[in-house]
Amino acid sequence: MLLKAIIITFLCTLPAVFCVRCYQCASSQDSKGEDNCGAYKRFDKESHIAVECFSDESHMPGSFCMKLTQQGPKGFIWDGRWRQVIRRCASVAETGVTGVCNWGVYENGVYWEECYCSSDECNGSSLAQSSVMLLLSTIGTVLFLYKLL
Repeated sequence: MLLKAIIITFLCTLPAVFCVRCYQCASSQDSKGEDNCGAYKRFDKESHIAVECFSDESHMPGSFCMKLTQQGPKGFIWDGRWRQVIRRCASVAETGVTGVCNWGVYENGVYWEECYCSSDECNGSSLAQSSVMLLLSTIGTVLFLYKLL
């Protein structure tokens, strides 16, 4: 009987162990004049609650977190630069790996950066942190290749 209770308790807690919790928000859903998702200012983790990616609260099921940042070129709109941030759960990364950020520029000149991570609440980092990591890894790669030549 005790063994049965232990097995049932283990099985009931098993999904919670494998579910990652992520922040979910989008700048496009903010009211006019609001910045709740951290497009123009630092993301406030205290005012958001991370959701489990396989729960009903999640807009998209997944096994890791994603943060997408898009920024228009200077002068793109009247206030200088347009920015948008989307934070959510994700199930497929473009590169197939997590813990990295990919970036590029669309044909219309909009810069994008997409970061994937697999620990709880990891998509609450600021734009500067992910960009600094990208810069440091680029510098490290260049220095490594320079040593090889």
